[in-house]
Amino acid sequence: MSGTGNALVSRPSVDRSRREHLPWLHRRTPLVKIAATLPAIVAMFLVRDTFSPALLILLCALVILSGTRLSGRGTLLLIVGVPVVLAVLSVTLGVWVDPTVAVETSSAVPLLAAAGLDGTSTIFEIVGRPFTVAAWATGLGTALRLVAIVLLSLVGGIATAGDDFVRSLVQHLRVPYRFGYAAMAAFRFVPRFQSELEVIRAARRVRGIDRGRGPIAWLRSQLDVAIPLLAGALRHADRVALSMDARAFGFASTRTERHVLHTDTGDWVLLPIAWAATAFALLAPSLLS
Repeated sequence: MSGTGNALVSRPSVDRSRREHLPWLHRRTPLVKIAATLPAIVAMFLVRDTFSPALLILLCALVILSGTRLSGRGTLLLIVGVPVVLAVLSVTLGVWVDPTVAVETSSAVPLLAAAGLDGTSTIFEIVGRPFTVAAWATGLGTALRLVAIVLLSLVGGIATAGDDFVRSLVQHLRVPYRFGYAAMAAFRFVPRFQSELEVIRAARRVRGIDRGRGPIAWLRSQLDVAIPLLAGALRHADRVALSMDARAFGFASTRTERHVLHTDTGDWVLLPIAWAATAFALLAPSLLS
């Protein structure tokens, strides 16, 4: 989780978020946020209507905008990027749908008929194959479910620090700390490699090392960078191993925790509200019909 969404939001720890009164989603414990969105994620693999995922997308966008510390770029990406992605996916997924089958199976055909649109109407043709309204509606339904899954995952992860997620697994789900903190150490290798790669490239530029232009030159430059990066990774891994051995990592079955994650009233309130919103989104098509 700590490796995604850095361009959208910074993720401080739960303790710091509560102490500094950051937006409410930052202050919730990681497993509570995952438990709140997991039923909706599973449901998106089962539903076939278009209204439920569209409603969940809207709810997720409101939660992210109100509950996280988004940058201006992240807000613009969420507001503008989601509709653009839906429009592109509805076409790219719809062109693979058989137009005759789409008219019979698409759940959006009744809505199209109510709006006065014929599902068999052709929007455009590709290599002599018609792209009909029903095929577009089928692609739109699939796109809505995919985007809904992504946004539901962001609700659980965009305001969650990777360290807190591992601590929550160890403290609340009783995952063995040997696996949890070893995974945390592995996650921290990624930003370390990124900084070392920037240093190596800067050193090459200072020395005037240039392989020229073109794909072959680019491949050679990547191979030249890979060797010192691998050497740095081995040195860092050796230091981490020595540090863990010095702290008797893995010697005892349990360890004391420096940072303890506590669930508060807001966590217990979030779960029933999220599950009720999920149930409403899933039952709304049948209630409105």
